[in-house]
This record gives sequence, C-alpha cells and structure tokens, in this order.
Amino acid sequence: METTKKSTGIYWILFLLSIAGLVVTYVYAGGYASLVLPFNFTFFAKALDLM
Repeated sequence: METTKKSTGIYWILFLLSIAGLVVTYVYAGGYASLVLPFNFTFFAKALDLM
C-alpha cells in the first residue's frame, strides 16, 4: 500500500489566521469569541493530519 504525503501548509496558515481572528474577536466582542473556536480546532486537527 502506498501512502501519499498530504500538504498541510494551507491548514497551518488557516489555523494561524483563525487564532488572530479569535484574538480580535475576544478584544472587541468578548462574549462572541466562542464562535471562532470551531475553526481553531478544525484547522489545527487538519494541520496535524488527524482528520
């Protein structure tokens, strides 16, 4: 069986952008910061190739 290596660079970039979005959302609208968390977890899992 051959295994192919996936490129996860785009997911790392999206993860870092979602962290920046979380910080901005937390600073300006603290109560809504939890709306950004699904993006953080999803992109982090994809960047580590868990999904």
